[in-house]
This record gives sequence, structure tokens and C-alpha cells, in this order.
Amino acid sequence: MPRTKTPSRARARSAARLAAVQALYQRDMEGTAVPLLLHEFHHHRLGATIEDVEYADAEVDFFDDLVKGVAARAEEIDALLSRHIAEGWALERLDKPMRAILRAGTYELLARADVPVGSVISEYLDVADAFYERREKGFVNGILDAVARSARG
Repeated sequence: MPRTKTPSRARARSAARLAAVQALYQRDMEGTAVPLLLHEFHHHRLGATIEDVEYADAEVDFFDDLVKGVAARAEEIDALLSRHIAEGWALERLDKPMRAILRAGTYELLARADVPVGSVISEYLDVADAFYERREKGFVNGILDAVARSARG
């Protein structure tokens, strides 16, 4: 019998995606090593309450996979993204939150065949909504859709 996603599991994965994007952003900004990032997020962000800010419970293993996977496959991910960004643009020209969103989404499309393409794209559009306006969400949608066609046929 196939497993169905429970609403709480879906929320935990959504929280893991958002936290992974935040961790990848921090890594890009500060050069923080992955083990230190994981430690910090495990102990201070995932499901914690800090200064009256409550962080959502996240699926920790999923979060770890996203952060470690993006780091391990960074060259492959960046090459794939670079092929789908408009000519004359470079991945480095995008702001850091956008790169983090696209890298996490691309990793998930490459490595997490257990998650349907539509779910991956929809989830990262929701993440993008936390940072950007409508125009940027369209950009995320277009890039991840092109990546999905390359990565999953």
C-alpha cells in the first residue's frame, strides 16, 4: 500500500525546505562549513523558539539531505542552472537568496525522485514567496521547470 503524505509531514518538509534555503544562504554569505551549519540549525532553528520567534518543526533528515546534497553536488547543480539562465547572465549575478532557492530546488529535482516534480516546483515557489514578489516567483518557476525537464525528462 503506498504511503501518503500526512499534512504534518508535508508541513515538516516545507519547513525543512525553507530552513535549507536559509542555511544555504548563510553558507553563501559567510562560507560556514556544512557540519557547523547543520549543528546550528539543529540546535537553534529547527523547531526552536528564539526571542519570541517560533521556528516550525522541520523534517530534520530531509533538511540535512538538502543542505548536504547541495554542497556535495554544487558544481553539477550550478552547471545545470547556468544552462537555463538567460544568455548574458551568470549564476553569480543572481542575489544570494535566489541562488539558494534555485540550488535547493535543483538538488531536489536531481536527487529526490520520490518527490513529484510539481510538488518540488510548488514548494520552492512558496519559499520564493517568503523573499520575493510575483516577478521573481515567475523566474523561479521558469528555471525549475526547465531544470525538471532536463533532470527528469
